[in-house]
Amino acid sequence: MAKAPPVLVPAADKNPFLVSLGERVRSLRARRGMTRKAVATAADVSERHLANLEYGEGNASILVLLQVAGALQCSLFELLGDVTTNNPEWLLIRELLERADEATLRRARIAIGEALGTGGGTPHANPRVALVGLRGAGKSSLGQMLADDLGFPFVELSREIEKFAGCSVNEIQNLYGMNAYRRYERRALEEAIQIYPEAVIATPGGLVSDPATFNQLLSHCTTVWLHADPEDHMKRVLAQGDTRPMAHSKEAMEDLKSILAGRAAFYSKAQLKLDTSAQPLEPTFQLLRGMVRELLQLPA
Repeated sequence: MAKAPPVLVPAADKNPFLVSLGERVRSLRARRGMTRKAVATAADVSERHLANLEYGEGNASILVLLQVAGALQCSLFELLGDVTTNNPEWLLIRELLERADEATLRRARIAIGEALGTGGGTPHANPRVALVGLRGAGKSSLGQMLADDLGFPFVELSREIEKFAGCSVNEIQNLYGMNAYRRYERRALEEAIQIYPEAVIATPGGLVSDPATFNQLLSHCTTVWLHADPEDHMKRVLAQGDTRPMAHSKEAMEDLKSILAGRAAFYSKAQLKLDTSAQPLEPTFQLLRGMVRELLQLPA
């Protein structure tokens, strides 16, 4: 019995992502000077499977893609088309930084920011003071006290976001989604930076989740990470009558700890750090006041 010929999928019916993926596989194979058979053998997949992948007709599993990336001696990111693999300069920069330690990466980020004219990432003493940290860390209470002490305006960025959107933060997220909320957040920060040469800014806890917005904050503000024990975070949020989003979950505390762990590496980029669980409000404020005044070279 004759074997049926393979069914070719019309180009118009192919998934654009799979087509682009296939083009990258062919391009990487050509760059390495490898035949399809050689790549298939090294990746331990059939040549036909690889051919389908190259022509956008194969929806390969993540494990197969890892094997193909290994055979082509590239990262999975390069295979999938990550922006930092789009051209030779990106790839060369990635190679330089790939094994760099945290301190080297920080210096590189600041140097790149200075080269691009975006501020460099960490001003030594900017009278625009931004408080970062998870909800319940004390940003609103301590921020207002610090602003009053310094004679600076106090800007609660969540309120500014609501002014831009004309509705509450909850409504923005529920009606328009998280991407829209992040756009409002960035716009509110940009305007605060433009309007206030001196200010104390209380930022939303998730601002660090958007690298572009967080870079702006680091470039234009003196940053202070207010952090607390998970139990204090939860207690303070509930005391404010805020039950979103974890209060209805049986795993609320574990969720909170996971969020803290996931964001800690970003919060730690702040110039100053203060534990708001270690002592009552007034002594905590005095510590914050002293740290900020010393950094800004203001009288104690």
